[in-house]
Amino acid sequence: MPTTVDHACIIRGTVVSCRHDVAPQAGMDSLDSFTDGALHIADGVIRSLGPAAKVLAEAGTDHPPIHDFRGRLVVPGFIDIHTHCPQADIIASYGEALLTWLNRYAFPAEQRFAAPEVAEETAQFFMDELLRNGTTSALIMGTVHAHSADAILRAAHARGMRVAAGKLMMDRNCPEALQDTAASGVADSRELLRRWHGVGRLAYAISPRFAPTSSEAQLSGAGHLARECPEAYLQTHLAENSAEVAWVSELFPWAEDYLAVYEHFGLVRPGAVFAHCIHMTPAARQRLAEHGAATAFAATANLFLGSGLMDYPTQAALGLRTGLGTDIGAGTSFSLLRTAAAAYQIAALHGTPLSAAHLLYLATRGGARALDIDHRVGHFAPGMEADVVVLDPEGSRLSARRTAATDLEETLFALFTLGDERHVAATYVAGRPARGDISTGT
Repeated sequence: MPTTVDHACIIRGTVVSCRHDVAPQAGMDSLDSFTDGALHIADGVIRSLGPAAKVLAEAGTDHPPIHDFRGRLVVPGFIDIHTHCPQADIIASYGEALLTWLNRYAFPAEQRFAAPEVAEETAQFFMDELLRNGTTSALIMGTVHAHSADAILRAAHARGMRVAAGKLMMDRNCPEALQDTAASGVADSRELLRRWHGVGRLAYAISPRFAPTSSEAQLSGAGHLARECPEAYLQTHLAENSAEVAWVSELFPWAEDYLAVYEHFGLVRPGAVFAHCIHMTPAARQRLAEHGAATAFAATANLFLGSGLMDYPTQAALGLRTGLGTDIGAGTSFSLLRTAAAAYQIAALHGTPLSAAHLLYLATRGGARALDIDHRVGHFAPGMEADVVVLDPEGSRLSARRTAATDLEETLFALFTLGDERHVAATYVAGRPARGDISTGT
C-alpha cells in the first residue's frame, strides 16, 4: 500500500450503502444513497457523509484533496467470508466433484506450500488480486503449514486490510505430507493466534478443514481452543457435497447429522463460519441459526463442482447470518460481483430472485454481520473504517450500453449481473488508495 498518500481525502460520487439488514427482495428504500454524494475521510475512518455540497461546505475552504468519481458508484469495500489462498493456482481445474477434486488438484497444490517462499509469493499475489476486485476484508484458509497463515496475515497487514486467516488442521484422510497431529494442530494454531490476533486489523481463525480430515481427538482439541479463545474465529466446511455427507455418516456413526459432529466438539458458536451448507435438514439449519453461527454462500464454487444449490431463501427466513464466499479455487472468480451474480441465479431457482439492494447487502454489510464486524465495516456511517470501492458502470462496453440512462437500481443490478474486476475503478483500505486511478479535483 502506498506510504505517501494523504491521510485525509473527500471521495465524491454516487454514494450507496445499506443502512441496516436488507431483506432478499427489498427495494432501494432500504439503502442510503446520494446521487452526488461524498465521504469525508480522515485517519482511516469516515468523518462525515451525505450530499457533496453539504460535506464540502462542512469541510471548509481548507478541505483535503477531492477524489472525484462522479458518474460512478461509491460503495463499502467488499467482504469475502470464505476463500483459500493456496488454491489460487488451481482455479479452473476441469471437471471433478468435491472429493475427487480435493485429491486430484487441491492436495497436490497445497503440498507445494511446504516451501515458505511459495506461501509468501502466493499470499502477495492473492492480496493484490482481492484488492483488484474490490475486496477489502476476507476470511481465508491457509494450508496445514503454519507459515502459510503467517504469509497470509503478513501480506494483509502490509496492505492494511481487515483479514482473518488460519492454518488448516488435518491429521487424517489426506496425503501424509499434509498431515499434522491432534496435538501439533492445536499447538501451532494457539501460537499463531497469540502472534497475530488483534494485530492491526487482523484476526485469527481456528481452521479444521472439515470433519473427515480431522480425528475426534483433533476436533476435540479445536473445540477446547475455541473455548479457550472465544475471541477467535472458527472456519470449516459443512454439507457441501452429498458424497461428503455420506462419508461423515460413516466416520461418525454416533452423530445425528453432519452438524451434530461439530456441535459435539463445541465448534458451533458465534464467530464460527460454515462454508456451503447445501445438504442440510430443516432441523439442522434451525440449530445452526440458534447457535449464532454464520454460513458462507460460495455460489460459483457450488455450481462449478456440481455440489448443489444452497437454499439461501430458507436460511434468510431463519435469520441465519450469511455472506458471500468466492471459495477460490473451486470458485471461478475473485470477484464478489461475479459471485453475487451466481447467488442471484441460485436464489431464483428457489423462487426468490434477489434484489439489487440485497446483492449489495450480501457483498458488504451481510458479510460484515456474518463476521460480527458490522460495527467497523460493511456500511457507511461516521466513525466507520473507510474501506471503499468505486464501481464504474462503464467498465465494459456492454455495461456502459446497458446502464445508459437507467436509474440507480437498474445500474446497481446490472453491475452485480455483468460486473467483474474491470468495473472496479478504485479500492480504498482504511481511507488510503490501494488500487486504481484517483481523480483529484479542487
